[in-house]
Amino acid sequence: MKTLFRPGLLSALMLALLLPLSAGAATLKIATAIPDGTNWMKQLRAGAAEIKQRTNGRAKIRFYPGGVMGNDNSVLRKIKVGQLHGAALTGGSLARINPDTQIYSLPFTFRNYAEVDYVRSKMDAGLIEGLYKKGYVSFGISEGGFAYLMSREPVTATSDLAARKIWIPEGDRINQEAFAQFGISTIQLAMTDVLTALQTGLIDTVATTPVGAIALQWHTRVKYLTDTPLLYVTGTIVVTRRAFEKLKAEDQAIVREVMGGVFQRLNHINREDNRKAYEALKQQGIEFVKPTPVEIAEWRGGAQRAVAKLVKAGYLHQPIIDTFRGYLAEYRASHPETNVAAVR
Repeated sequence: MKTLFRPGLLSALMLALLLPLSAGAATLKIATAIPDGTNWMKQLRAGAAEIKQRTNGRAKIRFYPGGVMGNDNSVLRKIKVGQLHGAALTGGSLARINPDTQIYSLPFTFRNYAEVDYVRSKMDAGLIEGLYKKGYVSFGISEGGFAYLMSREPVTATSDLAARKIWIPEGDRINQEAFAQFGISTIQLAMTDVLTALQTGLIDTVATTPVGAIALQWHTRVKYLTDTPLLYVTGTIVVTRRAFEKLKAEDQAIVREVMGGVFQRLNHINREDNRKAYEALKQQGIEFVKPTPVEIAEWRGGAQRAVAKLVKAGYLHQPIIDTFRGYLAEYRASHPETNVAAVR
């Protein structure tokens, strides 16, 4: 009588028995330019630890902070080839995946946090869905805060900018076009290169949040802050659907729940941290200067012309802009008392 278990068949059966032990397990490798030790990274690492514990190690997240995986262009390339599975990105870099994610960062648009909160309550879910359709999972959008111009010389008018060497992030077509409306050239660099560029004099003007200025040490190379918000910054983590959907359904739900909670907390933490950092910049000798209402109106006009030009070029989409402006107008009409409220 012939044996039923040939060596090859036995090996195949053993492999089949072993596979379920690892099926649905994954380590998601996520890069970010955010320095280690910041509140952002502390919250993300705490979330990753909870996910590992609740999934019995089937779902793990490994972070690569501080730009060790290169600039955002490099990170996005590594995601494409599978070397990384995701990244923490801000609006400008997210635009390479879906341009609509820049909608909150249109220059000189939001006047205060009350407007931000109302519009985001209406639009966050749609932006996350847009990323999903492009092949990426997002667990929530986190507030970065209002970004201000910070410079070595005072800037209170567009004429002051003509002599400045202004940094904007790589691929930031909106701010490039906004400055171009006044005949002003900009210098595009990766965020990881900005401090060196400030130290060498390649640039002398940046736009960043108070927390960003301190965390990245840019505040040590500037003397003035133009005290009117240039734009509102957001960030999120995106993970490829291909990698995320390798997890079991129940583990996907846990990751969404935990990281969704992390991003909700970051919204509150970042707002308070920016308030404290704003005051800290004053205490560290940064001089605050303010444009006149006439100058602010001129800057807003330039920003609107830039947006119109980019819509015509097909880079920005008019429907999402109309939706955004509709919600903004809706809020302002029902809350006229907040139309000039301070952002802090």
